[in-house]
Amino acid sequence: MTHQAHSYHMVDPSPWPLTGAMAALLMTSGLAVWFHYNSTTLMTLGLATMLLTTYQWWRDIVREGSFQGHHTKLVQKGLRYGMMLFITSEVFFFIGFFWAFYHSSLAPAPELGGQWPPSGVSPLNPFEVPLLNTAVLLASGVTITWAHHAMMEGNWKETTQGLTLTVLLGAYFTLLQAMEYFEAPFTIADATYGATFFVATGFHGLHVIIGSSFLLICLTRQINYHFTTDHHFGFEAAAWYWHFVDVVWLFLYISIYWWGS
Repeated sequence: MTHQAHSYHMVDPSPWPLTGAMAALLMTSGLAVWFHYNSTTLMTLGLATMLLTTYQWWRDIVREGSFQGHHTKLVQKGLRYGMMLFITSEVFFFIGFFWAFYHSSLAPAPELGGQWPPSGVSPLNPFEVPLLNTAVLLASGVTITWAHHAMMEGNWKETTQGLTLTVLLGAYFTLLQAMEYFEAPFTIADATYGATFFVATGFHGLHVIIGSSFLLICLTRQINYHFTTDHHFGFEAAAWYWHFVDVVWLFLYISIYWWGS
């Protein structure tokens, strides 16, 4: 930083984009091999490569941002724009699933029996586990906001408590959804209802797992005193992502679980 006359971050050459791309190729190819030949070797290799890449890439970014001073105000501004664009792309990702659901449910085709849910499909009761999951996610939105405000005020104890509670609530949500999937009276092969239900809620569940991992990393960094009251964009980005996951779940609950049932 002492030799450059600007506040941008000139990123050093890194092998992690290459190893990440290789891991993604191995995982997708491994999934195809698993489906067709019942062998998980390639997929396991891809998953291990992805986890190693993720760990080392995050380690490098933490070093650059927290210890080397590369994440200046200007760099953080760019990171904010990047996160906003990423969440916008995720919004359109889920719009596709809602479009598919409403396309089939508002005007059910004759092949579906002309009704929604399709004939022979028994939907889940929206006032049982789905309602509990809604309460869990809304509570996690409160705890992550509590942690964020505590961090801005320099209250590290409450920040750690809020983050810990949020991670636990995210894990509890995932557990409840896994239980719901095991007990569901229909499968992904049960007409358009089963396909749209499991793809939309399944991808949301995957986003909850990803968001929980983001927050777990933030909790680890918080315990190691990586954040300050005005330099904590890593945590802020994870909080934005978590609020996005909360909002998507509300739309899923209202559309698929309640109205769609």
